[in-house]
Amino acid sequence: MKLDSAPLEISGISQSEIGLELKHSNDFNLTPTITQRVQPIVAKSPQKQESALVVFGTTFITVFLAEIGDKTQLSTLLMSAESHSPWVVFIGSGAALITTSLLGVLLGSWIATRLSPKTVEKSAGVMLLLISLMLFWDVFIGH
Repeated sequence: MKLDSAPLEISGISQSEIGLELKHSNDFNLTPTITQRVQPIVAKSPQKQESALVVFGTTFITVFLAEIGDKTQLSTLLMSAESHSPWVVFIGSGAALITTSLLGVLLGSWIATRLSPKTVEKSAGVMLLLISLMLFWDVFIGH
């Protein structure tokens, strides 16, 4: 998942530079000029590895936003109110979240060694779609 919104660059040429080239040119057949500059660099450019800090930040924000207001947080809130031991509840819920995250990471790395990233992406999309449909069914049709 990539969250940046940097302008598209083709062979080191930004979109605005291409626009300026097109604007200042009287030649209407510019395709060979742009293609000649793009082809050698596109073939050489490897996929960039994201830094650990970017991966950490993206993961933190995604999980944090996904967990706010969910049933686990509400359960933790209720347990803390009933037990009058908020720190014990915090440690217990934190350990549970760490354990489930560890299982997700281990399972994800195991799956990544056996399936292509495209297959994993499509499978995740189908699973999320099914979960969404089941929640929709439960909320609107089940009651």
